[in-house]
Amino acid sequence: MTDQINEGQEKTALVGKGTIALITGIVIIIAALIVTGLMQTGGGPAVLPADCAARSIAYINNNLVSQGTSVTFESVTETKGLYEIKARFQSEEIAVYATKDCTLLFTNVVNMSGGSGATRSAAETPVPVKTVRPSVDLYVMSFCPYGTQAETVMKPVVDLLGSKADIRIRYITTVTGTTVDSVDSLHGKPEAKEDLFQACINKYYPDKYWTYLDMFNKNCYPSWQDASVLEPCRRNTTAAVGIDHAKIETCAGGADGLALLKADETSAEKDRATASPMLFINGVKYSGARTPEAFKQAICNSFETAPAECGTVLSTTSASSSGGCG
Repeated sequence: MTDQINEGQEKTALVGKGTIALITGIVIIIAALIVTGLMQTGGGPAVLPADCAARSIAYINNNLVSQGTSVTFESVTETKGLYEIKARFQSEEIAVYATKDCTLLFTNVVNMSGGSGATRSAAETPVPVKTVRPSVDLYVMSFCPYGTQAETVMKPVVDLLGSKADIRIRYITTVTGTTVDSVDSLHGKPEAKEDLFQACINKYYPDKYWTYLDMFNKNCYPSWQDASVLEPCRRNTTAAVGIDHAKIETCAGGADGLALLKADETSAEKDRATASPMLFINGVKYSGARTPEAFKQAICNSFETAPAECGTVLSTTSASSSGGCG
């Protein structure tokens, strides 16, 4: 089947402590007012678009993002009497707006003629639900390229926080009967089989599960449409990791595996997870960047008391795509 971009995928670059999420008001920079004390509202001499964009990006990087991160300039255009400055932060595109004299910077523009207060802005970050031990559910399909990328991004987070939070992979399938053939998955029967196989590994070898995923996604997943290559690769992977292949096949081919996928299906219905990947932390849908650091920070923001591990900075390299299968 053809992978489809999840049209409902929300985007935000305003994630985590110390990021551009600090830009939460409509007006957050009134630099000229502070310096001169003048109560002007963008009525000074116009600044060239490129100069204003450079000044705005420099201000954001110097004052509004955490150390070690930065915003990069992409484009500037004039719209509605303002400069619209597009930039990129942790792989996500954001837009800010500056008055033409470059004294005021906004994070959105409100169109009052629309009647409903429609805005143009980066998506708002949901308020996290805090618990002692966060529950983290990453919904995937085992042969969805975006899902495998999200798993790769999540692995260093599991390595860091796996003992502090309940971080789970859940599989998006529909179980319509009592046999393996009754499992429907977007990429067909080969994916349904691997979903079952991985769910069983997670049950019987939880300490080896993420190692299996990492190796399988790198070595086997690219050949998922060729059974003559996929099956030997799967066997080589379980042997390398130290998993009893026959035991997992028995689980995946019977009621044990079906019950695991049925539990994931119930969880997906509760969270309204319909595409791969979708991430929920304490039941709150995550809409930020797909980087180890962004995932980590979102989970850390969901602790009642964040553990010391949250001080470790992970990679800010994003997954190669922000799409989804669904």
